[in-house]
Amino acid sequence: MSWLYLIAAIIFEVSGTTCMKLSEGFTKTVPSILIFVFYGICFTFLTFALKRLEVSVAYAVWSGLGTTLIATIGVLWFRESFTPVKFLSIILIIIGVIGLNSRK
Repeated sequence: MSWLYLIAAIIFEVSGTTCMKLSEGFTKTVPSILIFVFYGICFTFLTFALKRLEVSVAYAVWSGLGTTLIATIGVLWFRESFTPVKFLSIILIIIGVIGLNSRK
């Protein structure tokens, strides 16, 4: 169940961050309000996930997958540039998350 909480936390974190872009510097009301709603829900689920998961693993997965998803949304939805350096950096994030999750 903790992994489901973590996945929910990631989804709401990505939603909140996407709303940051959509809010256009807090000039649009609905996305501006949703930032706080989504981040509140995100941190609630992250707290539930941390009840059973190691903080180093949970935070690495949360931040790594969140960053990867946001970068992907930026490229696909907001038409941000996709450079070889960006691609390599995303791969390195994924490798780091896998490394932190590997057991001895």
